[in-house]
Amino acid sequence: MERQVLFFTLFVVAPAVGHVSYSIPEEMVKGSVVGNIARDLGLDVNRLKSGKARIFTSDSSEYIELSRERGVLLVNERIDREALCRQTTPCALHLQIILENPMELFRITVEISDINDNSPTFKSTEQHFEISESAVVGSKFVLERAVDLDIGRNGLKNYSLKPADNFVLKLENQPDGNKKVEMVLHKPLDREKEEQIYLMLKAVDGGEPQMSGTVKIYVTVLDANDNPPVFTQSFYKAAIKENSQKGTTLTQVSASDADKGLNQEIAYSVSSTIDSVSDIFQLNMKGEVILVGEVDFEKAKSYQIDIKAKDSGGLSDSSKIILDIIDVNDNKPVISVMSKSDSISENSPYHTVVVLFSVLDPDSGNNGRVNCRLNENIPFIIKTSSNDFYTIVTDSELDRERASEYNITVSCSDEGVPSLSSSVTLTLQISDVNDNAPVFEMSSYEAYIVENNTPGLSIFTVKATDADWNQNARVSYILEDSSINGVPVSSYVSVSADSGVIHAVRSFDYEQIKDFRFHVKAQDGGSPPLSSNVTVKILIQDQNDNPPQVLYPVQTGGSVVAEMVPRSAEVGYLVTKVVAVDVDSGQNAWLSYKLQKATDRALFEVGLQNGEIRTIRQVTDKDAVKQRLTVIVEDNGQPSRSATVIVNVAVADSFPEVLSEFTDSTHDKEYNDNLTFYLVLALAVVSFLFITCLVVIISVKIYRWRQSRILYHSSLPVIPYYPPRYSDTLGTGTLQHVYNYEVCRTTDSRKSDCKFGRAASQNVLVMDPSSTGTMQRMQGEKSILDEPDSPLEVRYYTLLNY
Repeated sequence: MERQVLFFTLFVVAPAVGHVSYSIPEEMVKGSVVGNIARDLGLDVNRLKSGKARIFTSDSSEYIELSRERGVLLVNERIDREALCRQTTPCALHLQIILENPMELFRITVEISDINDNSPTFKSTEQHFEISESAVVGSKFVLERAVDLDIGRNGLKNYSLKPADNFVLKLENQPDGNKKVEMVLHKPLDREKEEQIYLMLKAVDGGEPQMSGTVKIYVTVLDANDNPPVFTQSFYKAAIKENSQKGTTLTQVSASDADKGLNQEIAYSVSSTIDSVSDIFQLNMKGEVILVGEVDFEKAKSYQIDIKAKDSGGLSDSSKIILDIIDVNDNKPVISVMSKSDSISENSPYHTVVVLFSVLDPDSGNNGRVNCRLNENIPFIIKTSSNDFYTIVTDSELDRERASEYNITVSCSDEGVPSLSSSVTLTLQISDVNDNAPVFEMSSYEAYIVENNTPGLSIFTVKATDADWNQNARVSYILEDSSINGVPVSSYVSVSADSGVIHAVRSFDYEQIKDFRFHVKAQDGGSPPLSSNVTVKILIQDQNDNPPQVLYPVQTGGSVVAEMVPRSAEVGYLVTKVVAVDVDSGQNAWLSYKLQKATDRALFEVGLQNGEIRTIRQVTDKDAVKQRLTVIVEDNGQPSRSATVIVNVAVADSFPEVLSEFTDSTHDKEYNDNLTFYLVLALAVVSFLFITCLVVIISVKIYRWRQSRILYHSSLPVIPYYPPRYSDTLGTGTLQHVYNYEVCRTTDSRKSDCKFGRAASQNVLVMDPSSTGTMQRMQGEKSILDEPDSPLEVRYYTLLNY
């Protein structure tokens, strides 16, 4: 089998379209190479792989397949030219190879050449004729012609008839290229000599090797009928619309016979052929051509019907009906999507190809002319790529934020009457590009926070949105670097990167800072990232955290300041004015003055708003010279804070009188101060002595205990010793004296004495606080405490410890 590349042409459009033609014989085995398409198109094999090259055919047949790895076209299944194209020449397969990224289209034509694989065939194996013996020499008898599905030199070439004693074969070429086969009588018949004649008609083609087909002819010789029927026309013409109903009369033919009687009766029939024309059309006795099958313009545009007229004597004539099929708009356009993009970036340039499709309408003329359009209000248009191939390309800017997807409806309609149409809807996703910066909900923000807040307190939230999608719309918040009074803004506030919540880093003091500004940046997660800024103003709200401060009168620790009021002062006399301020603001700084205490409340009053101290009655001689006023100053906060001030007022006409009064007061104050000092000092000394005595006693006890342990473990005898005065007369072994303890403290002497009351023996113990912890007996006898092993000593310490 031979393969031949006929021609190669490549030209580029949008998308690229090339054209390559091949010629192969029919009946090639599966897997045979049609052609090296990669080399013929000038493409690299890797381009076929990366572009996902594939074959597209409009009729979905898969005779040819593409091997991407080898870059060749292969036969996918057996190709029978006769089944594919019948008698049409040339017979070709029209394919399209589609590549993506970028989208390219190449048109491939594979011509199928004929091989001699079909022999001439007669529809029937036998033909019967009844011929009168009176038939004149030259009488013609139409024979069934053979059909060879091959074409060209492989098609039907010649006929032969044997034996040729009575009949010879006459062949006549017809306009459609076929031969009219007739059997001509060249020797008179004699029924009496030969009633039955057997002939063999053989048809041969011109192929190599030559193939043939035969049919047997049986001739029965009848008595005289010497006039054959004759058609009025050598051929007839008629037309019918496709899809016409069965039983429709196409035309009427007629033939005449010069004979009389039964020999004049003519029967019409359609000559039998292998292409089943007789199954579609019939002739009745009237010569009317009746439609009994279906006619389809898309399958056959015309028919040539061989008809025969035969009389009862067996004589016949033939003619032909040329029937044209009129196209009817009975086929909708067929839309085939060859390649499409599922998504496209929103920043794609103009005229980016998103869909490649083809449209086929099998009808002809206006019925097959197709116009395609898209639905409205979408940024796409249709462009014609080549015959029956179209592309959908972008026509304007895409913006995913306006439309994230498009439903593209392609509608194609023909120009027939009535027009037929079909449509297909495709969905195209618009992929996001980071082309939108975050946008804050407000152009600037103001927020309030009360002073003395807790560090970490949430102040408020800034919010920005990004019209992009997914990672490109993920907003992070950043505090811009700046300073407030030389201090970084990050020491005042912080911003949550994810939520935009602004937190206070420190506790604010309204008296130090009343407001401040800073900038927050919102940045998306795109690459490269986009951002925007907003100004935030924080206003500190005052809190009543400062008490009023008295500026006048000035309070001093050592001296006494007094305001003098003459005894002749009238009602409303201005004594002085208390002046105070509050560093808070607003109503927290509104001050009011009240008289809390006074030596004589009926003599003075304080102005509620101005703090002025005035007399409310006439000063008399009975009023004390020394007047002490306590004024309280309160602010208007919640809760309110206050401060007090003592105002000394001297009611006198002369300064010496005032001086003597306030000097005595000063002396008393100094005496009270000295007394307090000495009391505190005495308490400290007594505490020190008590601790010292306690330490010494514990030390001595530990020492005695250790000595007794040494004596206990020694081998010396123990002799008890009882002092004469403290003998155990009652046998109880206990100390029979009762000690009474009395602690006396006087504020005058600033001393502390510890006295032990006498018992029956008149023994007294006195502890001098000035001593270092020793004890003295207050009698002339030697103290039994001097005895180191005295039981009294042990019991005494036990009592003391208790």
